[in-house]
Amino acid sequence: MNIKPLLDYIQNHVDLTPKEEAFLQSKVVYRQYLKGQYIIQQGDVCKHVCFVISGCTKTFYLDREGQEHVLSFAIENWWTSDMGSFISQTPADYNTQCLENTEVVMFVYDNSEILYTEIPKLERFFRQIVERAYTASQKRIVRSFSLTAKERYVIFKKEYPKIEKRIPQYLVASYLGITKEFLSKIKSQLAQKSQ
Repeated sequence: MNIKPLLDYIQNHVDLTPKEEAFLQSKVVYRQYLKGQYIIQQGDVCKHVCFVISGCTKTFYLDREGQEHVLSFAIENWWTSDMGSFISQTPADYNTQCLENTEVVMFVYDNSEILYTEIPKLERFFRQIVERAYTASQKRIVRSFSLTAKERYVIFKKEYPKIEKRIPQYLVASYLGITKEFLSKIKSQLAQKSQ
């Protein structure tokens, strides 16, 4: 089980002893998914939160008309899941699907309290992760109604340069809340400006 990237990531936030690392390793699950597979689907209760070792995922809402609304992407060293469903153990509002073959380390809900009891600093670590995710979510909400689509796209390119190269443009457009045609128009305007 290749969880070294996870351990390195955690060590950037809290110091784990070798004994704590071994205990953590005994309580997480390593899993590989193929491109197109779902990690969680709307309506299912999310039993795990995932740290991406390799690959790329999208988390999205599917409306009644079958339209996808992309909320987020996750690549290496990012977290993915329906966090609301995981925390409340209620049916998921969102889907998380692999855009590439993906490897994850899963923190299983049933083991989370055991981990927090045995390694209390992990509770602080996860609180920090959730706080950062909440802050990013709030910023995204404000940007969606206060900035133009072009401004949102420029921020997306700046904040997530590695993601845009790995995903189809229609998904970038969905994330920005615009059509792929409008995104093409924005990109050509920006290209003309930089010439």
